[in-house]
Amino acid sequence: MSAKHIRFDWAIKRLLRNKANYVVLEGFLSELLYQDITIKTLLESESNQQTIEDKSNRVDIIAETANSELILIEVQNSSQLDYFHRMLYGVSNLITEYLEKGQEYGEIRKVYSVNIVYFNLGKGDDYIYRLNSEFIGMNTGDTLELTKAQEKKFNIEKVADIFPEYYLLKVRNFQGTAQTTLQEWIYFLRNSEIKEEFAAKGMVEAKETLRINNLSDSERAAYNRYMDNKSYEASILSTQEFEAQWQIEQIEEAKMIAREEGSQQRTIAIARSCKQQGLEIEMIMAITQLSREDIEAL
Repeated sequence: MSAKHIRFDWAIKRLLRNKANYVVLEGFLSELLYQDITIKTLLESESNQQTIEDKSNRVDIIAETANSELILIEVQNSSQLDYFHRMLYGVSNLITEYLEKGQEYGEIRKVYSVNIVYFNLGKGDDYIYRLNSEFIGMNTGDTLELTKAQEKKFNIEKVADIFPEYYLLKVRNFQGTAQTTLQEWIYFLRNSEIKEEFAAKGMVEAKETLRINNLSDSERAAYNRYMDNKSYEASILSTQEFEAQWQIEQIEEAKMIAREEGSQQRTIAIARSCKQQGLEIEMIMAITQLSREDIEAL
């Protein structure tokens, strides 16, 4: 048995910002990052302020963990060619925004960038990609390590613990059923559906919190408006894509007709020249593939 649940991007806008529902986000992040995540608070910045009537195709949320690490979660619905650059900008902006002027660089916080995209970004067939930074020797191939003093001062184990980590979830690439707890979350992100047997961290709470039937009348009305907007946007995008493809086909058809007409004119010119030179009609027919009638009419 399963039931339809609300979309994750709308949940981020409205429900998951409630402290009582942190457990849902904590479960998702714990499964994705393979570590137990506890959210201390959600931070406000200019980039993640949402209004009730916001129709943006991008929503985001910034979580501060119990050990003061920052997690930026972004959901993007519409195609964007420079989205990789957008990911870099978002993390860079977050790092500087939460480093107070005059603080030493060692106070820079670890940032996780979690990007959930519903369009085909880049070329790749996987549904989860991860980018984390290591310094690799160009000659020796070894990984640059921290000194014992650095480990003690910053309470980290490796250089990569300092630098941002990026996670890219291309959820449309996920096919089939969920075989792991992380795949249960990906399945939900793709289908807005949580099956009764799902047991990933945060799923028990999500099953109830994110049920459409559990929304209040005002929340359900707002959600229906949001989904209507998504349907409208999808219809507009589909129409634009169809019209663009149709125009391309019309241009290609016109080019083909022009090539055929040009080829036909060249053939007629050759036949006329052959006839003027006194070649037999059968010979001209063999050269040009024109009919006897066409050649005699020249």
